[in-house]
Amino acid sequence: MKLFASLAVIAAAAQAVSAHYIWTTLVAGGSTSTAAIRQPRQQQPRRGITVSAGSSVSFRLDNTLYHPGPAAIYLGQVPGGQTAASWNGAGANWFKIAEWGAQFNPFKFALDGQSTATTTIPQNTPSGEYLLRIEHIGLHVAGAPQYYISCAQIRVTNGGSGNPPKVSIPGYVSASDPGLTVNIHWPIPTSYRVPGPAVWRG
Repeated sequence: MKLFASLAVIAAAAQAVSAHYIWTTLVAGGSTSTAAIRQPRQQQPRRGITVSAGSSVSFRLDNTLYHPGPAAIYLGQVPGGQTAASWNGAGANWFKIAEWGAQFNPFKFALDGQSTATTTIPQNTPSGEYLLRIEHIGLHVAGAPQYYISCAQIRVTNGGSGNPPKVSIPGYVSASDPGLTVNIHWPIPTSYRVPGPAVWRG
């Protein structure tokens, strides 16, 4: 599968998927699993986890987020005729369900120093198979954002009839997005917008 080759090439600018830390674990539906996670450079299908709409999901790192930057979680709706294990992630099938940006006075990012990111599958998410994608963007080197990503294979049950606007990954952000090009060290930002679409809360 070509999922992570696609996810890493977010835009034309030089960007990197680094191995400084990796999202290794999914907590969802009362289960904790490393077998549901597709880590960067993994090509083989993984086992999935069933998650009820309206319940919480968490990604855990093998370290802590020591590079400052925003984070987001996306759902990728698997196209008809495919499964989460077979889909390569291509197409405008992705929508954002959570994001963590910056705090001010003093300036810092919300997940700095953390090892877990937790959100809720929106109650109105249609039932079906999905890729659940987390991304953390390290902004410690100005003009050279670094992406730390993993995807988990899940099946959403007890869902609704929501129809969130969807984007393609890659293609969902521009290399010139101010949230990627900002120098977070000087002058210290007084505002910040997480790259990508608005969060869909169902």
